[in-house]
Amino acid sequence: MSENYKFFQHKECEFFPCHKTEDKEHFNCLFCYCPLYALGDGCGGNFTYTDTGIKDCSKCLVPHKPAGYDYIMKKFSEIVELTKKK
Repeated sequence: MSENYKFFQHKECEFFPCHKTEDKEHFNCLFCYCPLYALGDGCGGNFTYTDTGIKDCSKCLVPHKPAGYDYIMKKFSEIVELTKKK
């Protein structure tokens, strides 16, 4: 079974790659805007907070690595919980 849906690369994008990496060939653009951002401290990525409290993911490659799709899918139930109507 093909798993091509897990990887997309847009080399013509003016921001490609949007993060510093030594492995451009396997840089995945599928999650251009990371859905894990909303999980704050629970995302599992390499992030920091700015002095004003904004989450800075500029050094994180979790969604852009080959295993990023599977990792995000495992965390997706946490994102769903955030969006449930209370």
